[in-house]
Amino acid sequence: MSVPTLLDHIVIAGPDLAETVDWFRELTGVTAAPGGTHPSGTANALVALTVGGQPRPHYLELIGPDPEREGEELPKTFSINRLKKPTLITYAVHPEGIDQVVEHARAEGFDPGDVEKLSRSTPDGTQLQWRLTQAQAPRNYAVPFLIDWGTTTQPGLGDLPAIELVSFERIEVNPAPQQKALDALGLGDGVAEIHEGRGSRFVLRLRTEDGREIEI
Repeated sequence: MSVPTLLDHIVIAGPDLAETVDWFRELTGVTAAPGGTHPSGTANALVALTVGGQPRPHYLELIGPDPEREGEELPKTFSINRLKKPTLITYAVHPEGIDQVVEHARAEGFDPGDVEKLSRSTPDGTQLQWRLTQAQAPRNYAVPFLIDWGTTTQPGLGDLPAIELVSFERIEVNPAPQQKALDALGLGDGVAEIHEGRGSRFVLRLRTEDGREIEI
């Protein structure tokens, strides 16, 4: 059981945000708080992730189409336009010196993508801004994207409903290629451990308030 030391947030995407929030509530008993909307036509809801009962700069992002977006086309962010149900897609880590990490990874043969500015508007109208790596398609979701919140408060430390994070890891049929990409980032135990197994997927384990352990 392990938790990446540099974990920022874990992304669960779905074709309908309200249905994804309902799914998570039925599974865990926790109702994600509205996070806000993005210029990309998506919206999210958030749940803080505690470790050993203590607050950490970690959270779970449930993301889907913004119901008030223009047009009916589903956004391509996190492959939402291709999803049929809530799916654990990827995760983000917050290293020191995001630009230097990108430079190091490229020198080691892996390109995590350019660092770009993004933002979202919270329900109260506050504009949050951050920087993150945007890899070119097809994106390797098994490798985390990098994020730098700058002067913005990391959402996991805000006033959110919370659930305990037990562990987060990656299963790969053939771990070597993904491990090589992770090693290129040079972040050590800051990223999720990869284990060999059947199927390629993330395994997220959460503990509910009544002590049940849930695997997503």
